[in-house]
Amino acid sequence: MSQQELANIAGVTRQTIGGLESGQYAPSVTVSLRLAKALGCTVEELFWLEGDLPEIEAIVAESASNQQRSRVNLARVGDQWIAYPLVGNDAFRIEMIPSDGEMVAVNQQPVISVSDRPALAQCLVERKEHHSQGEAKSQNGTNKVLVRLLNDIDKLQNTVVIAGCTPVLSLLARATECWHPKLRVYYRFAHSKAALRSLCRGEVHIAGMHLYDPKTGEHNIPFVREAATGKNFVLITLGVWEEGLLVPPGNPMGVKTVSDLVEFGATIVTQQVGSGSRMLLERKLLEERVPFQTVKGLDHIAHNHQDVALSVVSGIADAGISTASIAAAFGLGFIPLHQARYDLVILKEYLEQSPVQQFLNILGHRLVRSQLEVLGGYDISKIGEVVANI
Repeated sequence: MSQQELANIAGVTRQTIGGLESGQYAPSVTVSLRLAKALGCTVEELFWLEGDLPEIEAIVAESASNQQRSRVNLARVGDQWIAYPLVGNDAFRIEMIPSDGEMVAVNQQPVISVSDRPALAQCLVERKEHHSQGEAKSQNGTNKVLVRLLNDIDKLQNTVVIAGCTPVLSLLARATECWHPKLRVYYRFAHSKAALRSLCRGEVHIAGMHLYDPKTGEHNIPFVREAATGKNFVLITLGVWEEGLLVPPGNPMGVKTVSDLVEFGATIVTQQVGSGSRMLLERKLLEERVPFQTVKGLDHIAHNHQDVALSVVSGIADAGISTASIAAAFGLGFIPLHQARYDLVILKEYLEQSPVQQFLNILGHRLVRSQLEVLGGYDISKIGEVVANI
């Protein structure tokens, strides 16, 4: 809705809506109730007092002497609350994912196809760019398969599919499903360029990106514009995160720049070519005129940000490229190199779909903002803002 459209429905002026959004106007009870009715929510979901989140006393399940302030999970055990610190590996999940179906035949006319049920097909069918042993690929190149359903078809159709690399996406997925129990958020890990390609192929609804173009000084927009090819996209910002070098606690080598990695003979771990982290490392090496071949460990490829941190924690690598929030989660040192804007890229045609709307609507929720603020390393002051239409 535009400001004028919301104003018309709520029976107020456009200037009132503008004043509310900028924080320059405190609404009356009547205006608050009208806006809540117009948006189909409660007044408390629109307006709240800063610092009014409740607090409870809990017992820490394990030693947290080095975690004065940390994120925790809570559970009521017996007559007391137990707090489980979310640090290191405990901040992430490794779990067996329930399937929605079983591929039973290839090279046949399928019961369900990408064009028939896009949300379902996106969840069930992983399209491959190259043919290799064990892959199901039809001779006509359509990648259509027959799938025996193991899940409720209505649930599968009410699914939003997101590809990206930040662990925050899985956090948002959980929050969305909490507030929209009938919605399912399916999160696929992919680095920025791979996520954008997946979006352009019609495999996902939303792609997460944090790519920087040094020629234009812009984040993400030049890459989306290049890939647009007649399609219309919207970029909505998730926040700005700090990217840099992860090093052991206390930074024993005294690393300050990427050129120090060569001077001190340090081994680095990085992510795949095409990822934002890899592009940052390559750009910094170029800026500091450090030949790529002089850096030890460039062939040491980690699958995701958690793997980068684990490589440094275990001593496999002396440093790695990741984010400040990952460093904090694993108790590692951090040398900032760049502030990158993380955007959610969406095809405009998907914006009218209910699952996508429900996911986007939670971005400004106070509890989501609180989760990201506690996580650290993110500037979320502009979360949910449209930064570009392409």
